[in-house]
Order: sequence, then C-alpha cells, then structure tokens
Amino acid sequence: MSKPQDPKPAKLVVGCFTKEKDILGNVAGRLSGSFGPPDVVSPWLAFEHTDYYTPELGAPLFRRLMAFSRLIQQEALADVKLFTNELETQFSKQGKRLVNIDPGCLLAERFVLATGKNHAHRIYLGKGIYADLTLIYRKGRFRPLDWTYPDYAGEAIIGFLESVRDRYVHQVRQSGG
Repeated sequence: MSKPQDPKPAKLVVGCFTKEKDILGNVAGRLSGSFGPPDVVSPWLAFEHTDYYTPELGAPLFRRLMAFSRLIQQEALADVKLFTNELETQFSKQGKRLVNIDPGCLLAERFVLATGKNHAHRIYLGKGIYADLTLIYRKGRFRPLDWTYPDYAGEAIIGFLESVRDRYVHQVRQSGG
C-alpha cells in the first residue's frame, strides 16, 4: 500500500514573453513583490516557434525566464497562475495583453507549467487551472514529451532549466529535504 506523504516544495519558474522588453522590469517587480527575488534569470531568447500570439502581442517576441529563490508548495501553482493572469490583464492595452506570463513548478524529476486550457495530458488542479507535464528529468537531463511546446523542447530553455534544477537540488539538500 502506498502511504500519503507530503510533497517537496518546488522551484517557481515564470516565463514571460513580450514584444516590449521595457515592461518586463515592472512585471518582474510585481512578481518579486509576491514571490521574493529571482535567483536566476535567463538571457533574452527569441520566441519564434509560432505565430499564434502575433495578432495580440505583435512581433518579434522575446522570452525571458525567472526562477525564484523562495520555494513554493506544489499545490500553490493554481493560485500563482491566477495571479499571473491578473498581471497580464493589468499589463494590457486596449484589451490586448502586452506580455504573456507562464508560471511553472520545477522539481528534480519534472517541470510542470500551469494553464487554463484542458487537454488529454493535463491534470486539473482546481480553480480552472490545469498542470501541463512539460519536461521530465531522465538519464541526466530534461527530456521533452510529445506535447511539449517547441520552445520548451529547445536547447536554450532546457539548458536554463537544468541549471535551475542544479540550484534547486542544492537548495533542497541545504534545507534538509
């Protein structure tokens, strides 16, 4: 029989993409106000795998990821997504978002994004939010799955997330977890 046990806390990773790089400082400030300062920030990455967001956000789009130093409880991911949805609304102009904000939980064995869209591989978390298993850690690195978004399957993001994973593993060890 499996016995219930408390899950380990997760590293909060938030990806943002926008055409207007200058607003990201304000977005990052709002995120830091709620989740503490980021301890790792990616360089700007080109966002070029889809035109889906172009009508709303414009082009070219650029992505930046932030991993926050304070760990969160995994069950908080739905609330984090609701908060980032509200931020997207606040950073809108004439009904169009200026930034897309995607929070996720990184653990030693996986990376999960939060979304409001249901699909066969997504698990309902509550409050209208689903968990999208995006990457799994196997054989010494993060591996994409059939449904992984193309940018998250790319070397730039996987490399960044692997460095965040190293930091996370060290953090959990230091805390006795």
